[in-house]
Amino acid sequence: MTATATRVLVLNSGSSSVKYQLLDMADGRRLAVGLVERIGEENSRLAHTPLATGGGKRETEGAIADHETALKAVAAELSADGLGLDSPQLAAIGHRVVHGGLRFTEPTVIDAAVLKEIERLVPVAPLHNPANITGIRTAQALRPDLPQVAVFDTAFHSTMPEYAARYAIDVETADAHRVRRYGFHGTSHAYVSRRTAALLGKDPSEVNVIVLHLGNGASASAVAGGRCVDTSMGLTPLEGLVMGTRSGDIDPAVTFHLKRVAGMSADEIDELLNKKSGLLGLCGDNDMREIRRRIDEGDERAALAFDIYIHRLKKYIGAYYAVLGRVDAVVFTAGVGENAAPVREAAVAGLEELGLAVDAGLNAVRSDEPRLISPEYARVAVAVVPTDEELEIARQTYALVSA
Repeated sequence: MTATATRVLVLNSGSSSVKYQLLDMADGRRLAVGLVERIGEENSRLAHTPLATGGGKRETEGAIADHETALKAVAAELSADGLGLDSPQLAAIGHRVVHGGLRFTEPTVIDAAVLKEIERLVPVAPLHNPANITGIRTAQALRPDLPQVAVFDTAFHSTMPEYAARYAIDVETADAHRVRRYGFHGTSHAYVSRRTAALLGKDPSEVNVIVLHLGNGASASAVAGGRCVDTSMGLTPLEGLVMGTRSGDIDPAVTFHLKRVAGMSADEIDELLNKKSGLLGLCGDNDMREIRRRIDEGDERAALAFDIYIHRLKKYIGAYYAVLGRVDAVVFTAGVGENAAPVREAAVAGLEELGLAVDAGLNAVRSDEPRLISPEYARVAVAVVPTDEELEIARQTYALVSA
């Protein structure tokens, strides 16, 4: 890597999409952002915004057969703005990898052995790791000389003590099949907990924070002194909070019941719990804005779905308060957490005895900046901190390759 190489391309490869951002780590600026979606279909779409040049969004539609074609199209868009993958200023490519298991607890330069281990973890992340692997291989083919770094969603949660990470099942069976709580959204929880400490004017080692990452997928974490000590997602991203289409916590015997009584297969139950449950299953909508609109119009199903969502959220706030013993801040992030003031208000309502309160005026303010929404008298800060997973991946990638 040359001394002038300060740029990092961040790739988040899904099964039929690639999200990307090009950042300059000299100052953290975004130079370009974009998305390729519907890969493998006739109506594929590439949306590219060259922030460095001040140009507007460019969109193209047409068949993009596979991830290799998609990344070549991304490379062409970047080249058109003088930001190509052949630039000597490009230091590395950072890849979001969902599952790192127990082995990968830090950002890792990808070689053949690392890629083989990521492949070995496919059974515990069948919806995510295969797409991540495809993105890595494609990027390696385009720039085989460039460091490729994997940043794992599970890594931040690897500091959980065994009593928080293990399930109460037969130890030999659990170890043989890698069954334990791994947690996800780790880059978001790491970034937000650190930014929350800065908002409070303290070092991360000095604060205990409950982070609520509320998007279509949702997770909570208890962070003590900068280290995760518990998190709501488990072996997979299904466990925990009520989400857009995922059930979150459920009696495991429900799966047996559905198999025996409804005759559902394992795949059908998997699809039910991951794609047809949560808010969508409860009221037919997984968009919190639409649910709030329906509530305002008197829709009882939407109101019940919202109440179930909030009830689960409060249970986790209370549980993680108990786990931490002392809480300095409860922080909301991600799409719902950052934008849905009614969710924040309802989640904290009734928790005054725990030192939590929300100022209605502060809560109603919309901003892209980290901010406190609790009144001055509140014993525990309540904050909104916009997440930035791409910046976190870029930082971790650049720190590794420039060390």
